[in-house]
Amino acid sequence: MSENSLKSLADFYYFQLNNNPKKDAFSQKENGKWVSLSSQEFVEKSIRLSKGLLKLGVKHGDRVAVIANNRIEWHLTDLAIQQIGAINVPIYSNINAEDYLYILNDCGAKFVFLSDPEVFDKIQSVRNQIKSLESIFTYENISGCTHYKELLTDEYDGNISDLKNNIQYTDTATLIYTSGTTGNPKGVMLTHENLITNVIASSHRLPLGDNLKSLSFLPLCHVFERMLDYLYIYKSVSIYYAESLETIADNLKEIQPHFFATVPRLLEKVYDKIVAKGSELTGIKKALFFWALELGLKYDPNINMGGWYNFQLKLANKIIFSKWREALGNNVLAIVSGGAALQPRLARVFSAAQIPVLEGYGLTETSPVIGVNSLQPNGRMIGTIGKPLENLDVKIAEDGEIIVKGPSIMKGYYNLPELTAEAIDKDGYFHTGDIGEFVDGFLKITDRKKEIFKTSGGKYIAPQVMENKFKESRFIEQVMVVGEGEKHPSAIIQPDYEFLKNWAERKGIALSDNDALIKNEEVINRITQEVEELNKSFASYEQVKKFELVTTQWGIETGELTPTLKLKRKFIIEKYKHLIEKIYRS
Repeated sequence: MSENSLKSLADFYYFQLNNNPKKDAFSQKENGKWVSLSSQEFVEKSIRLSKGLLKLGVKHGDRVAVIANNRIEWHLTDLAIQQIGAINVPIYSNINAEDYLYILNDCGAKFVFLSDPEVFDKIQSVRNQIKSLESIFTYENISGCTHYKELLTDEYDGNISDLKNNIQYTDTATLIYTSGTTGNPKGVMLTHENLITNVIASSHRLPLGDNLKSLSFLPLCHVFERMLDYLYIYKSVSIYYAESLETIADNLKEIQPHFFATVPRLLEKVYDKIVAKGSELTGIKKALFFWALELGLKYDPNINMGGWYNFQLKLANKIIFSKWREALGNNVLAIVSGGAALQPRLARVFSAAQIPVLEGYGLTETSPVIGVNSLQPNGRMIGTIGKPLENLDVKIAEDGEIIVKGPSIMKGYYNLPELTAEAIDKDGYFHTGDIGEFVDGFLKITDRKKEIFKTSGGKYIAPQVMENKFKESRFIEQVMVVGEGEKHPSAIIQPDYEFLKNWAERKGIALSDNDALIKNEEVINRITQEVEELNKSFASYEQVKKFELVTTQWGIETGELTPTLKLKRKFIIEKYKHLIEKIYRS
């Protein structure tokens, strides 16, 4: 099977089997030990699951939902669905029962595969309202639910290969419901062509080779991690699934991967922990740590900083940064960052430490990659999302919006023709909603079109750029800039309470809870100092003049963040309208 013969997502799995089969194609931890499925074992097991689905009556075009954490069974089910022409509908495992009800009804899912007892309970609570749902299967042993292994069978008269070969390149392969910051989620229809072309075009941006491993922990229901998994499968990179977000540090040391994908917030937390540990050092060790850190923060892959800088950086890599690499398993060739804007300082310092962070950009609707940095000559520029993929036509519209045309643009929004027509213009360009510019061929995102607002003085404010800058402070975990129609921008700030409490202890400030912390005058003054320092990066009309601190940790479950960790702006404005009123009316 050649690259040109890839006509369905199922073909990625067979491409690996026929061209470069792996003994550890997919691996995960079970009962404290890493267990693997080879390429051959994986495909054989998927065929038995496909036969089970066919016995249930699953037909070409039927929707099957998968609600599970990253695991071998996720991909096993994906291949079983794909190779018989059905449609995989991946859904987050941390949304509420009402969202499950909406999505499962909207897509008309006949069957659901899941791994979490909580998800099972949520679906059970609304099951009598889901018209199409016939059965639920689980990857774990859950009381009252059928285990997926009961579907595995060899009893089927037809030929799975014939069904796979009948799949059309332009058939819908998957329906991915965008988390969205307002309203009901939209089902994005992605075809086999959309994802295959995106994988092939993106594959040249990673330093791939033989005998490589990846660690997977971002949700597979999100198109970013899923597309990367297809790329790993296509290029025969072994995939290891982290046990959980809490075990990533241990899993990195155990697996020693060459690649993993992350979102900026996780990198920010890693960086903050490294700096916190450095701050605990004393004497010469502390001095050396911050000397190395300052060197790293000046790094630019496109600028020769001179012999003295290069000598110092080489020394810093030997005595300081080597410990960073060791914590990540000592083998990392590249980290891919997506989902939100990456602070340039993180790209600089990790790249200086010989841990290249390649920032990329895309949307679910673009399958997802539009552009990504690479380690090729002239392939990266810090502060940008890289050059657009070669098979895409990317333009900046008159109003500054990024518009994209090419084979990875979605088929449309499921059952929403009017919204599809709004998103894709008559010339076939998808309107991303992001504002950007080109810098020497590299694409730079400056903000979300819908999130830019104007003050009463007529000045435009780009909140994302400001929020990204403010999160450089170790005191600030989350921040939302507000002020539409007001005299000046202000901010709602959720402090990093773990760091803040440690800081307070060092200062001898003994406080019982978060509420007491944010009312403490020393704390307020210290965060004011941080805001004033970071404000210097912006024009006077952009600077945050006032802020309010909140006591609760923002999260997905509490409603402030989407499953991809983006701010739900309307929700936050409504939740804290009393604080916004206090800022502007008191």
